[in-house]
Amino acid sequence: MQITPRLSGPLILLALTLTACGQDTGGGGQGMMGAMPPPEVAVVAVKQAPFTLTAELTGRVTPYRVAEIRPQVSGIIKDRLFIEGTDVKAGQPLYQIDPAPYRAALAQAQADLKSAEAQLTAVRAKAARYKDLVAVRGVSQQEYDDAISDLGAREAAVAAGRAAVETARINLDYASLSSPIDGRIGRSRVTPGALVTAGQAEMMTSVTQLDPIYIDLTQSADAVAALRRQVASGEATIADGGKLKVKLIMPDGTPYAEEGVLDFSDITVDEGTGTVGLRATFPNRNLELLPGMFVRAIVDQATRADAILVPQQAVIIGPGGVATTMVVGADDKVEIRPVSAVKAVGDQWVVTTGLTANDRVIVEGVLKAAPGAQVKPVPYNPAPAAAGPAPAPAR
Repeated sequence: MQITPRLSGPLILLALTLTACGQDTGGGGQGMMGAMPPPEVAVVAVKQAPFTLTAELTGRVTPYRVAEIRPQVSGIIKDRLFIEGTDVKAGQPLYQIDPAPYRAALAQAQADLKSAEAQLTAVRAKAARYKDLVAVRGVSQQEYDDAISDLGAREAAVAAGRAAVETARINLDYASLSSPIDGRIGRSRVTPGALVTAGQAEMMTSVTQLDPIYIDLTQSADAVAALRRQVASGEATIADGGKLKVKLIMPDGTPYAEEGVLDFSDITVDEGTGTVGLRATFPNRNLELLPGMFVRAIVDQATRADAILVPQQAVIIGPGGVATTMVVGADDKVEIRPVSAVKAVGDQWVVTTGLTANDRVIVEGVLKAAPGAQVKPVPYNPAPAAAGPAPAPAR
């Protein structure tokens, strides 16, 4: 037997009322959800502006110049004329080798030269007389030829004597060892009384010039090649005649007060590391930078005239490293835009392709913005940095 449910009068009235309301507000079959407003998203209107591309590289401090002091003559060290660890000037005497043997050698060379010059005078007069006599057959042609030959030999002897005197004078000068450069001198490896020999392998001391000073850096060959391609294509430019500015971060993390320049780039790639060597020069007046220190350098490599900076949270890095952004179009509809995010700078990405000036990029509300859907864009206002704790009230 079929049972038919019965509805009371009030229930029937309520059902009819709800049916009528559904028919009046349906609007072509849509429910009440069709009346919901579009989701709100925070956007930034990107702008093009000049931007300096930088690279943070690691490196070590190396001396600007190093002079290793070695003897050029042999002898006994008579005196050391410097204080270890102090600054010396170019030309300042450092050691004195016993000069007595070299003074004697110079005197001997000078005496030999005078003897040769005296003999030359007599032979030259004889050759002049024989020249007149051979014309009247007063002497034979052979005697005249011998006189001319002897004259040439005596002239050569005088020249050799002058060279010997110069060599002896140079050796005497070498007995006093001087600094070839300005710099700071290290410890002495020899003491007075020690015997040194010309051309020995062991150095006596060294002088190091620390102001200015070099920073030897390395950068991947791929990064160097990418920068050169950007410069060649006109996407980026190098200012100041190619002299790139460099800032330095000390080992304790503090910035170095002086700014340097990059003045050297190697033309070969290290096969083991795949890197290219770079060299920067820094002033070092206070001698804060010492050889061997490990430092970080921030190199201003090039400038892009039309760079676009986008907040990092607006860039989505997908599988395979593909970067995309959500952009609000002119009709307030969402579209996905592939971009090239080449470098992270602070909390922003440097975007080179995919966006143009005044594009509205979604920064907040990405999960509410489906591609093709209409949204309500509002300006993006970054949250202010959290303030520190309030000071305790005075007691």
